[in-house]
Amino acid sequence: MIPFVKDINETDFQEGALLLVDKPLEWTSFDVVNKIRYTLKHRLGVKKIKVGHAGTLDPLATGLLLICTGKFTKKINDLTDLNKQYEGKLKLGATTLSYDAEMEENETFDIEAITEEQILNTVENFKGAIQQFPPIYSAVKIDGVASYKRARQGEDVKTRERTVNIEEFVINKVEKPYVEFSVTCSKGTYIRTLADDFGKSLNNGAYLVGLKRTKTAGYDVKDAWDLDTLINELRDVH
Repeated sequence: MIPFVKDINETDFQEGALLLVDKPLEWTSFDVVNKIRYTLKHRLGVKKIKVGHAGTLDPLATGLLLICTGKFTKKINDLTDLNKQYEGKLKLGATTLSYDAEMEENETFDIEAITEEQILNTVENFKGAIQQFPPIYSAVKIDGVASYKRARQGEDVKTRERTVNIEEFVINKVEKPYVEFSVTCSKGTYIRTLADDFGKSLNNGAYLVGLKRTKTAGYDVKDAWDLDTLINELRDVH
């Protein structure tokens, strides 16, 4: 496990550092990387420094983002491969084209007959190795172009099915139409797709309304920097 930064002023960011950041709502992962890169360049008085992240979070998701700087950017692939843990909430009885709350509901369903027992039993369909189609409104590349760009241009987009592994899937609370859950899964898993497929498995609809990444392997969001605090610390050169 790569040590992560606890003391900003004892860190050589060019030599390499791992930062744990709690990504704010509505920021893209790239926004976070850009903000940290810009601030580091000013702190160090350099024109260029490598900064990257290990594992994208959607703008409407929050939580743990692993940021590598300097020579540690070579470790990004290894960090991306690690299992991730999430806490989320889905809404039953409706769907959206993006599988989350980014887009308006495009179809609704009656959920009166769905019982808590059915919801708990349906979880068993999504454990171990499962097949997923990434959302068409995602950054998955199709012939070198992000799927979401093609979809927004009105193209008939089809993503390729992939195998992902759901190590743990637990329902924490059922308060229809909302279901709160936690998931531990392999890289490449789309929790948005998991929510959409969960609704289909109930012969109904569902989409993701909240998501937070809580862990990446042994790294915990409890140890992560609040982004504003981190930026202020980076600006405060001693």
